[in-house]
Amino acid sequence: MKPTGKLSKFIFLSFFTLLFCSASAQETSYFSADVVDVTNTTPLPGASVYWENDVSSGVVSDINGVFRIKTKSLPARLIVSFIGYETSSRVITSKDLEKTQRFFLKPEEMSLDEIIIQERRPDEQVRNMETGKATIPIATIKNIPALFGEVDLLRSLQLLPGVQTAGEGTTGLFVRGGSADQNLVQLDGAPIYNASHFFGFFSVFNPDALDQVELYKGNMPASFGGRLSSLIDVTLREGNNEQIHGEGGIGSISSRLTLDGPLFSDKSTFVISGRRTYADLFLKLSNDEDLRNNKLNFHDLSGKLSFILSAKDKLTVSSYQGSDFLGLDDQFGLGWTNWISSAQWSRNVSEKLFFDLQGYHSRYNYRVEFDDPNTGFEWKNKLSETGVKGQWTLLKSDKIQSYWGFQSQLYHFAPIELNPAADSNIQPIVTNPKNGLLNSAFAGITYEITPKLSTEAGLRWGFFNQIGKGVDYIYENNVVAPGIPITDSLNYELLENIKFYQGFEPRIAFRYLFNDEFSVKAAYNRNFQYVQIASNSSAGLPIDRWILAGTYVPPIRSDQVSLGLFRNFDENRWEFSVEGYYKDLRNVIDLRNGAQVLFTDNVETELLTGNGWSYGAEFLLRKNIGKTTGWLAYTYSRTWRKIAGISQGQKYNPRFDRPHDITLVLNHEFSPSWSAGLTFIYTTGQAVSFPIGVYEQDNQSVPLYSDYRNEDRFPDYHRMDASVTWKNADKGRKWKGSWNFSVYNLYGRKNPFAYEFREIYNDDFRYNSSEDGPIVSTRQGIVMTYLFTFLPSITYNFQF
Repeated sequence: MKPTGKLSKFIFLSFFTLLFCSASAQETSYFSADVVDVTNTTPLPGASVYWENDVSSGVVSDINGVFRIKTKSLPARLIVSFIGYETSSRVITSKDLEKTQRFFLKPEEMSLDEIIIQERRPDEQVRNMETGKATIPIATIKNIPALFGEVDLLRSLQLLPGVQTAGEGTTGLFVRGGSADQNLVQLDGAPIYNASHFFGFFSVFNPDALDQVELYKGNMPASFGGRLSSLIDVTLREGNNEQIHGEGGIGSISSRLTLDGPLFSDKSTFVISGRRTYADLFLKLSNDEDLRNNKLNFHDLSGKLSFILSAKDKLTVSSYQGSDFLGLDDQFGLGWTNWISSAQWSRNVSEKLFFDLQGYHSRYNYRVEFDDPNTGFEWKNKLSETGVKGQWTLLKSDKIQSYWGFQSQLYHFAPIELNPAADSNIQPIVTNPKNGLLNSAFAGITYEITPKLSTEAGLRWGFFNQIGKGVDYIYENNVVAPGIPITDSLNYELLENIKFYQGFEPRIAFRYLFNDEFSVKAAYNRNFQYVQIASNSSAGLPIDRWILAGTYVPPIRSDQVSLGLFRNFDENRWEFSVEGYYKDLRNVIDLRNGAQVLFTDNVETELLTGNGWSYGAEFLLRKNIGKTTGWLAYTYSRTWRKIAGISQGQKYNPRFDRPHDITLVLNHEFSPSWSAGLTFIYTTGQAVSFPIGVYEQDNQSVPLYSDYRNEDRFPDYHRMDASVTWKNADKGRKWKGSWNFSVYNLYGRKNPFAYEFREIYNDDFRYNSSEDGPIVSTRQGIVMTYLFTFLPSITYNFQF
């Protein structure tokens, strides 16, 4: 696929003009150091660093606590500060430029008077280049009231503007009109194909093991690709190199423990974190024998090793393994597992040039078992992605920064296998495997044209091959539809090319700074996606069918334009932003009416391809400093699809179209020991198709649906959650504990999870023929299922 139009040519020329103009940059000297906690040498990312009496020169320390600031006339006094720590002040001389420097910051007890909800520079949202980028510090996530008291990363992201949920109790995210599979969720650079536990009630991320999370929904950097809607970049934290440290919690439904510390010396550290639910233990206490035999549990285990190999080299190795299992009385079992591993080597090639090399492997598999002599079976499937990525970063000057690199990704979708039991009447099913190879090259540059005008441009070019081993089918008259005869099949050997696509992805953004508290930003992004889900469910299920681009399914293309205004008030205590966007989608897929995609080897016959678009506006008001912090967000968004063969060829809303979304998040610190949190969510109900009538077939009532899809809606969804936290006074003791009391759905709203259309006997939808006597009346009725009303929980958290 080749880019067309004047816009792509303009972006292409603009990018290379900016890239090569760096040759004229003026050489500048810099001072570098790292900022750490004096008690355990933990890096402090987001520390503010500036020269005395020159705050505008300030920079922020990176994820490893390292900063790099342009020098001025030396000697000069450098100020280093971090929220919750005493400020450090040091006179820097020219001799200090030749030494390895470290700033040790001491925790400050009185810092609780002012709480910052973001570990970042106070005016960052005004000055940075990103539109549609959001961060929530892990400390803030832990203060948000949670379902069953289980703090959850993905559910916290649902509280941000432009991010909507699939429904009650789920962690599926819909970002700016995109489906859940259009989000790239990665942990230390490795993608996670199913980021949920308990069918979506919780995410796979243990907050104690995390360092930071970043959400990109606007101008995604060119170093990332493969998804259309968003990047959720999650980083595991590194251990401290001084002493063993631990933290964890005992909750209503699960417990967790995280340990970190030095490994072999002060140049190597470890972090290991585990979590397990004990819901299945509660089931064993039930008086109902059927419930006692059920199994319901999940666990996850993650770890990270860090090694300082030399003054210029660092190696980190990460791994995550998580598993879920649901068993019903030894008759039915469903389980799924994620296992990812990654390694990254970072090298400081010179004072201004840095290199990062990363390799990863991500594997996901599920297994379904049904124990019945006549209809028993075992159904299993797995998929994996293996990749390598290299990136060079050049800090040419304080005005020009550039990067470039490559990425290779190998996809393997194993055959779906349905193996019947020995005496089962079910026929065995085995599909053919699908494999793909995506090679990408990327480059980007950030250039400060003037003190007020800055730009960021990027290019990513992907080359995708569907490769063997595999099979392609040839259909009669080249018509791909159910019931069309297959005239031939083409068998491809291992690594043999089946279908080739290429995707040119330009990206460019501008920021104009009116003053220190007000800026406007604009961005354009193009993305291609070569894997997607074909599913009837909008929430995402463990058994969803992933589809690779191939002969009959082209990759999806997205073009997004966004514009935002960003304004800070009262010395950056308050932030306000409004962002508008328009997104155009090409080659998006949807299912035919009545499609069956789980077991067919001809899944392309069940899919239809067309176009889509979405647009919206996102408003955010946030208070950063003070005893009361939080934010109020409102999102207006519309999402449309137009696909021949669906809804009579007319435009329609997918299920995740929700025009209005309001979220309120509040946290208040009453004292060093007591704090409270409150969240409120309101959103338009999801779009659905309700029956318009019934008809009789084989003596059964069958619902009749309209030719037009998703013309109806669930009732609007709203819910309020609250929590109170008490922690013991810090008297210098190593063990620190706190209690969290939370209530999910404070006023008991019965939000619908599902509707069932069926016959109601004797005006009682709970009617049981063996207990409730003869049937005297029958009518068609609707039964609503809801999951939770008023749900309290308690959690004990600790550190040592």
